[in-house]
Amino acid sequence: MKKRLAVGFTGPSNSGKTTLIQKIARRLIHKEGYEVAIIKHDPKDKAWFDVEGKDSYKFYDTGAEVIVTSPTRTTYFSNRHKDLEEMVRLFGHFDILLVEGLKNLPLPKIGVFRNELDEEYFEYMKAIAVDESIDATTIPTDLDILDLNNINEVIEWILKNAKEV
Repeated sequence: MKKRLAVGFTGPSNSGKTTLIQKIARRLIHKEGYEVAIIKHDPKDKAWFDVEGKDSYKFYDTGAEVIVTSPTRTTYFSNRHKDLEEMVRLFGHFDILLVEGLKNLPLPKIGVFRNELDEEYFEYMKAIAVDESIDATTIPTDLDILDLNNINEVIEWILKNAKEV
């Protein structure tokens, strides 16, 4: 069985986490041939994926676990929180799992910062991805420093440091 690797991304809102993950996923899928899975944490429960009045919403609204399948996609709606292990099982097979948020998960994490550092994230990170707006001399020396704009460098770090799941 092929190794499945996972890594997390943490940092404040609007720091560039989503953009970085998009670039990494696109490169890994389209240029490197990896199968990539992504988990996004929605701490404020703002995201809605279904429309009130539609059958799938009516089913979900009952409290049931719901799968909607079509010729081009499968969507899973759950009324229960899932831990990392359960989410990994739901994905089935993949090569690399990228997790945005969920800073307490036991995964190696890359902190993403632009314009200012927030030290409250440091304890969760193994690496930090920053651009020229951050003074690198203010970054703790125990963190690997990555160039936020160098996708190859970030991917190389991921492949070397990600956790097998």
